[in-house]
Amino acid sequence: MELQTIEQAVTEFIIRTPLNVVPEIELDKIYDRPLIGVASAEDGLFETLKADNIVGPHHLTPRKWLPAAQSVISWFLPFSQAVREANRQGELPATEWLYARIEGEMVNNALRKFLVEWFQAAGYQAIAPGLDERFAVVSRKSNWSERHVAYVAGLGTFSLNRSFITKAGAAGRLGSVIVTTNITPTLRAYQAYDEYCSKCGACIKRCPARAIDDSGKNNDICAKFVDGTALRFKPRYGCGKCQTGVPCEAAVPI
Repeated sequence: MELQTIEQAVTEFIIRTPLNVVPEIELDKIYDRPLIGVASAEDGLFETLKADNIVGPHHLTPRKWLPAAQSVISWFLPFSQAVREANRQGELPATEWLYARIEGEMVNNALRKFLVEWFQAAGYQAIAPGLDERFAVVSRKSNWSERHVAYVAGLGTFSLNRSFITKAGAAGRLGSVIVTTNITPTLRAYQAYDEYCSKCGACIKRCPARAIDDSGKNNDICAKFVDGTALRFKPRYGCGKCQTGVPCEAAVPI
């Protein structure tokens, strides 16, 4: 199967699904055009994710999820300009961002389900780890890290604030499926894990929780702040200030 065929299917899904529109806040769309990357299920980088200083030994390789796996398809769904512009304002998350975080993940899950069924209809096996009953989070680290999978698939690199910078920036959501069809892997146009980050420090100033400094992000401080938004904005939560109003919001800064 060709990557172009998959890109077309994913793009059409995002354009056509009514889930990508939020009428109650007059948000015309949550996501813009998606980016797609592919990695071989045999890529040696998947094994390196088991290192303690990367994800951890609990991280499962593609063939632990699907024994006959041949390829991993990863995608980035960039938040629309309306979502990003709204969240540039103030210290609290914008309403548009909160909806993009929660309702946007519903879109992401629907895309996962769509692609699994799409590949199955074409005669292949497919699985979305993010929807699988085996998916688990251990000490705030999942056994299938969408960011690290996207790195292997050539979609981008990490930033100082531990976000993930793609050619469409860092403001958005990631997802993936594992399939039994052999698809040509996309090129990793980088060498270092943080190559797309300019280390400009803009995210440090943007963080309302003061969880970021020159050495990176303190996940505990960040999580405490986000947990607080869950109480204030229930049933939604989020922040994303370090992903908006920064040079890497919608592009690679260098």
